Amino acid sequence: MDLETLKLDLNALDEGLTTLSFDIDDSFFESVDAPEVNRGDVHVDVDIVRTKDDFFTLDFHGNGTVIIPCNRCLDDMEQPITFEQQLNAKFGEENSEDDDLVTVAENEGILDVSWYIYEFIDLAIPIRHVHAPGKCNPAMIRVLEEHSAARSGEDSKPSVDPRWAALTNLKLDD
Repeated sequence: MDLETLKLDLNALDEGLTTLSFDIDDSFFESVDAPEVNRGDVHVDVDIVRTKDDFFTLDFHGNGTVIIPCNRCLDDMEQPITFEQQLNAKFGEENSEDDDLVTVAENEGILDVSWYIYEFIDLAIPIRHVHAPGKCNPAMIRVLEEHSAARSGEDSKPSVDPRWAALTNLKLDD
């Protein structure tokens, strides 16, 4: 995907609603040098409303899948994602970004939404992502089970620091 298509010329937009669609693929993730997601296939629609006073509301709607490592076995897995996010923009002297508002230099009028789209995709990924039961790498699951069995088999009783063990002998009499 050519990232140039994600540079929106706000000056060229008519007043009212404009809808754009983008198909995000592996080349997008490679181009933005994405740290968390390297592959995927996500369709993104952007509804842009331009008001008379040159204020822009961009509503992003995304749906698709990304390829990320499973938290349990570390093999790649497909993670379905869906997101709806909003971004507000206005013209100003120079480019700047606030929590709720992006200011675009009026003489340029270009808003690059590529990194915003990546962030929206990244935020749509659940914190814990694992394969469906039985789909994890069996070799990795065996290794995990061996290590957890070795750790739990050492001593079934939790060890108590000897400095604190003496306190169990102390009893308060009323």
